[in-house]
Amino acid sequence: MLKSRRLGAVLAIAGVATIGIMALPGKAEAWWRGGFCCGVGFGVVIPPVVVAPPYYAPAPVYYPPPPTYYAPPTAYYEPQQRPWIPPHWQGGVWVPGHWG
Repeated sequence: MLKSRRLGAVLAIAGVATIGIMALPGKAEAWWRGGFCCGVGFGVVIPPVVVAPPYYAPAPVYYPPPPTYYAPPTAYYEPQQRPWIPPHWQGGVWVPGHWG
């Protein structure tokens, strides 16, 4: 059990060191010999880790009660109780027609 843990730790450290060395910048040169390219480096491609966001159920929707419709009030018009006073002169002043 202890040996497997130790071996796992050593392999993990070696892997991290290898990735670190490969990540160091180097010269971008290629030597052409005989029509093919030598000195091509190899890299390790690590796919991005994508984690889905947590899913929360939507909040419950509460609908208001339906509106209550009432009939509009009946319009009652009272007959005109005030008399119409026609335009006239009063004391040298013109008074326009109006309801009395």
